[in-house]
Amino acid sequence: MRVEIPDTSTDPPAQPRILVAPLNWGLGHVTRCIPIIHDLEKMGAQVFLASDGAALELLKAEFPHLPAFTLPSYRIRYGTGNMVINIGKKLPRILFAIRAEQWETQRLVQKLKITGIISDNRYGCFTKVTRNVLLTHQLHLRIPNNFLQWMANLVLGQALRKFETIWVPDMETPPGLSGALAHGTPSPHPSIQYLGMLSRMQYFHQEIEYDIAIVLSGPEPQRTLLEHRLIEQVIALPLKTIVIRGKTHSKEHFYAAEHVEMVSYLTSKELNKVLLASKWIVCRAGYSSIMDLVVLRKKALLIPTPGQTEQEYLATQLAEKGVFLVQNQENLDLERAITQLENTTGFAQDNYPTTYDQTMLNAWLLQNNIQVEN
Repeated sequence: MRVEIPDTSTDPPAQPRILVAPLNWGLGHVTRCIPIIHDLEKMGAQVFLASDGAALELLKAEFPHLPAFTLPSYRIRYGTGNMVINIGKKLPRILFAIRAEQWETQRLVQKLKITGIISDNRYGCFTKVTRNVLLTHQLHLRIPNNFLQWMANLVLGQALRKFETIWVPDMETPPGLSGALAHGTPSPHPSIQYLGMLSRMQYFHQEIEYDIAIVLSGPEPQRTLLEHRLIEQVIALPLKTIVIRGKTHSKEHFYAAEHVEMVSYLTSKELNKVLLASKWIVCRAGYSSIMDLVVLRKKALLIPTPGQTEQEYLATQLAEKGVFLVQNQENLDLERAITQLENTTGFAQDNYPTTYDQTMLNAWLLQNNIQVEN
C-alpha cells in the first residue's frame, strides 16, 4: 500500500536528511545497516528508512521511532540450486522493481527533502539531486559460466557508476574477508572506500546457556527447507538448542521439543546475547553473518544457500583455512558437524578489526550539511 507523505518541500531542512534503503534478500543487508543508522542519529542526521518485506519489518522493530516506507519488492526466490536459472526466471521482475524503486525514491526525496541516500544493494535508490552511496561487498560477481560472468560484471559496473561512492564493508588490504568479491581487478568504480567490519554485534562475556544457536535467513523456499532439515536432526540430539527462524512478520516463541526452543526473530540486543550464550552457531554463509561471527569470536557451521555462488565462494575460502566448518544443505549431517567443530579455529580476537571506520560516515554526512547550507 502506498503511504501518503506530508509535503515538506517548502520547508528547508535544518539537518541532513538521510534515506537508508537495504535490499530485502535475506536479513544480512538490513542487519549491517543497523550500526550505520545508529551512528547517523548520533551524528545529528534525520534518518528515514525504506525497504520491503522481512527487512522492512526488522527495521521497524529496531527503530520504531523512525519513519519507514515501503519500496517495490524484488521477490527473490531460490527454487533450484542453479543461480542462473533462479535469477534468469526473475530477471524481468527484478529489472521492473529496480525501475519502480527509482520512481519511489524520487518521490521520497522530493517530499521529504532527502539530502543523501545510503543504498545497500538497491540499484534503483539514487537521484540526481542527492549524494548517493551504495553499500556492497560484491564488486566482482562470481557465476559458474565465464561468458555469463563477464556479461554480469559488465552490467554491474554500469549500475555501480550510478552512485557517487561505493562503500565496501571490508578491509582495503587484500584478501580481506570477502576475497575476490571485493578485491578483484579491474576496479569497477573510481571511488571505492573500504569501511572495515560492519556488524550490529558486540563482544562481551556471557555465560554459556545453549549448545547450539541456529540462525535462519535467506530467500524462500530454501529458508524453510533448511529449517525443516535442521529441526528434524536437532530434535534427535541431546543438545540444548535455540532456533531463530528469521520470520519478522510476527514474534512467536514456542518449543519444538523440550530441548529445542523456537523464536521467530530477535532484536539485535537479544540476538547478540543469545549468540554469545551459545557454544556453537549454525547459519547461512552470508557475508553479514560472517562479519557477525568475526565480532562474536564463535565457531560455526556454515550452510551456503543452494545456488547462491557468493555464499559458496565465501564458505569454501573459510573452510580451506580451517576457520569454519561447511556442509551443503542436501547432505547436512548436524551430528557429524558437532564432532568436527572443535577442529576449526573461528576468528581470533586480532584477526580482523571489529569496528568500521566511522570517519568516512562523518565526512560524508558533513558533505550533506554543506549541500543543505548551499
